[in-house]
Amino acid sequence: MTFFESLLALLFAAIVSLQAARRLNLPYPAILALGGVVIAFVPGAPTIAIDPGTVLALFIAPVLLDAAFDFPLHAAKRLWRPLSILAVGAILVTTATVAWIGVAFVGLPLAAAVALGAIVAPPDAAAATAVLGTVSLPKRTIAVLKGESLFNDATALLLFGAALAVQANGGFGSGVALQLAFAAPGGIVFGIASAFVFQWLGKFVAGTLGGNILQFINAFAVWIVAEHLHLSPVLAVVGCAMTIARSGGSGSPRMRVHSFAVWATVVFLFNVLAFLLMGMQARLIVGRMTAAHLWDSLAVAGVVILAVIGARIVVVMAWNLLARRFAAVRGDLTPPTLAQGVFVSWCGMRGLITLATAFALPANFPQRDVVVLTAFAVVLATLIVQGMTLAPLIRWLGLDSVDDVDRELADARRDLAAAGAAALDGAPGRDPEQFRYAYALFGTSAEKPYRKVGLTGIAAERERLEALRVDDAIGDESYYRLQEEIDWRELSLLPEGERRIKES
Repeated sequence: MTFFESLLALLFAAIVSLQAARRLNLPYPAILALGGVVIAFVPGAPTIAIDPGTVLALFIAPVLLDAAFDFPLHAAKRLWRPLSILAVGAILVTTATVAWIGVAFVGLPLAAAVALGAIVAPPDAAAATAVLGTVSLPKRTIAVLKGESLFNDATALLLFGAALAVQANGGFGSGVALQLAFAAPGGIVFGIASAFVFQWLGKFVAGTLGGNILQFINAFAVWIVAEHLHLSPVLAVVGCAMTIARSGGSGSPRMRVHSFAVWATVVFLFNVLAFLLMGMQARLIVGRMTAAHLWDSLAVAGVVILAVIGARIVVVMAWNLLARRFAAVRGDLTPPTLAQGVFVSWCGMRGLITLATAFALPANFPQRDVVVLTAFAVVLATLIVQGMTLAPLIRWLGLDSVDDVDRELADARRDLAAAGAAALDGAPGRDPEQFRYAYALFGTSAEKPYRKVGLTGIAAERERLEALRVDDAIGDESYYRLQEEIDWRELSLLPEGERRIKES
């Protein structure tokens, strides 16, 4: 089969797997992982080779930029204590535990063992979101999990890059130390500077399809250039995305609606392809191993699976215990419950980051086949065991419906309508009265003669929506749903020519 034919076959297999996941009410990453294994061992199944040097830029850069752009910085400031424990503490403990296993049981050099630990350490938010979308959880818990996924990716990829540099240079010399010391701050500065450059370029393609393409060029270019400069590409992408988001880079409502749809589809496609491609890699690896070597590798993978699950449980429950007993540990946050600790400790499914970093290992990496097979086994096991039991665990712990999202949305809509109506106070004429009546009915649609007045009210709604988010009165899910509703209302008030995305 040609590359194009193989890609079409993979995409069709993904559609079938996704339909199975939806009908069985199971997390789609688990079904995709299983589907990748099944497809890989079908006689005549296609083989798609990807250059390891391009894997991280291809799969991680756009996903990371999308997550960093949407993550609210005020949440990081408020939740920095639990985020630090999960995104740094849990990653370091897991990496150290797995590195010890790699040295003791596999005979890996220390740097290679640390790379293995960094590969399997970070949980994936996409895997958790697939489960959490079917239940209602406290806003703080969801914010912590999303923030953890963003920042633990940064921690793990920094460790991964450092370990590869040490392994490639044969030791931790002064040159490697200087490069690693400059990589993190240099990556942040480069990312912030890149944000201003791409914002300036974006002015020339605003409101066009070229603007969407530039967003993807932004993600890939920042990552690739940072790598060539020996800076941290992950921190460069995060710094770039957060700078654009904080400086009003969301753009007009028509661009935001269009961009969100495009990015959601592309990021989802990257997840799908990564899971299926990893299954094919597993087939090639198994085919190269003798039976004895395969069983030894699977035994190592089983030990690593237990280690990554156990390390997260220990770290999370230790933090939970200390935070409940000592106010100095938790700060001004409310004490976490035991149920929340159990849930977060079990919410450690591995996904795209683990797959992509395993892909990215160079061909001469020590015992690469064992490391890649172990990484895939960790992803598969955590998705199946933890992913498929997470929703029942949430209900058993009584965490479902702790926050009523529908009630939150209804309250927020009334709040936004009141803000929009208040912005029209004192405006003379019939048009403002029409909008006041519409706001009183919690609706804001209007005819063209009322556009100017309507846009005034919508501007007040947007301002109030941002204030609700900063005050933590609404969660991220509610925020984006309400933002989309306001965007569509604003689009309904714009002249016909201003609603469309131009091709050039």
